[in-house]
Amino acid sequence: MLKYLAPIAVLLLAIACNQKPTELPPPVKIAAHDSVRPDFKKYYDAYKVDGCFVLFDVGKSSYIYYNKEDATVATSPASTFKIPNTMIGLETGVIKDENYVMKWDGVKRRDNWNQDTDLKMAYKNSTVWYYQELARRVGPQRLKEWVEKFNYGNMKTSGKVDEFWLNDTLKISPVQQIDFLTRLAQNKLPVAKRTVDITKNIMVAKDTANFLLRAKTGWAGNSERNLGWYVGYIEAGKDTFVFANRIETADTANPDFGKARIDICYSIFKDLGIYK
Repeated sequence: MLKYLAPIAVLLLAIACNQKPTELPPPVKIAAHDSVRPDFKKYYDAYKVDGCFVLFDVGKSSYIYYNKEDATVATSPASTFKIPNTMIGLETGVIKDENYVMKWDGVKRRDNWNQDTDLKMAYKNSTVWYYQELARRVGPQRLKEWVEKFNYGNMKTSGKVDEFWLNDTLKISPVQQIDFLTRLAQNKLPVAKRTVDITKNIMVAKDTANFLLRAKTGWAGNSERNLGWYVGYIEAGKDTFVFANRIETADTANPDFGKARIDICYSIFKDLGIYK
C-alpha cells in the first residue's frame, strides 16, 4: 500500500508548491447561505483600525461576516443604546414625542450639546446628557424591565442608572445588535406602533430614491483604547439589510477614528452592490 501512497504524496506536494499565493483567500462558505469576507480587511486597514462586521439579509435569511469570531464578543453599546433608550422613554411617557425638549443644565461639553435639546436633536448629535437625564427620569426599575423585555445584550443595568450603558455593565455583541435591530425593522419589539414610528423617523441617516438608511453611531474609550460602533438597517427596494460594524484601535489619537465607523460601512455596502 505504501508504494502507491508515496507517489501520490509527491504529486500533491508538487501541486501545492506550484500554486500562486494570493493576498487574501476568497469568501468561505460557513453555513447554508452564509459567508465570511476576509477581503473586507482592506477597508479596516485603510483607517488603521481592527474590527468586525455583520450584515443580515432579511429576505434571504443569510449573513455576511468579516472577522466572525469577534462578532460574538460583547462590549459596551455606547451610544447605540440610544435606540432602545428612545423607545423606553416614549413607552414610559417620560418623553412625549420627538419634539420633547429638555433644558440644558449649563454645563459646557461639546458645542452642539450646550443648548436646550429635543429628542430628535439629541439623537442626531448623540447628546449624552439628554439621554442620561432621560434614564434618571425613567428610573432603574423600569429601565431594567424594558432592557429585559427587549432581550438586549447581556441585559445588565446595575450600578448608576445613567451610566450602565457607558461603563461596560451593559454589553452587547454585533450579532446581538443584529438580532435587536432586525426585530425593530420588522416591528416585532413589544412597543406601540407610534413608538416604533417615532424611533425609526429619528434614526434616518440617509434617504435617497432607492436607499433608506437608519443608523446610530457609538463611541467608547479610555486612555488605552477606543471602540466605535455604526449599526442600523437599510431598505433598498424590497430588500432589507441589517448591519453592525464595530471598530477598535489602541491609537487613541487616530484622527479618522470617528469617520472610519461609517466610511467602512459604505465601502462594504458598495462592494456588495447595496449602495451605488
